[in-house]
Amino acid sequence: MSTITAEATDHIRCAAPEHTRAIAHVAHALSDPTRAAIVLALRHGSHCPADLASELEVSRQSMSNHLACLRECGLVVAERRGRHMHYSLADASLVTALESMLAMTVTLDPTCCDGPECTC
Repeated sequence: MSTITAEATDHIRCAAPEHTRAIAHVAHALSDPTRAAIVLALRHGSHCPADLASELEVSRQSMSNHLACLRECGLVVAERRGRHMHYSLADASLVTALESMLAMTVTLDPTCCDGPECTC
């Protein structure tokens, strides 16, 4: 006979396979430092891939692959402006989520933002 309370069982059931798969999928997208840098940059507005590639010092092909991964995960969306695509976060609520994740990161590792160039 189990000694787990009904409340605890309800909490465990909230970790349904659908939820855990979704969280793991997003976590995978953010596990790459370049993709994490992209979404942090997009907190402040949309950017074209060429500018992102230049600032993050990656090739345009690499940037294209990273953006494809982020699109597939539903984190970013693309919008054509004239001849160029511009990428932005898929939902405004992601800004708040990213800010919370960044604050948690600084709490867990205060040395991650020691430099004067830090803008978090």
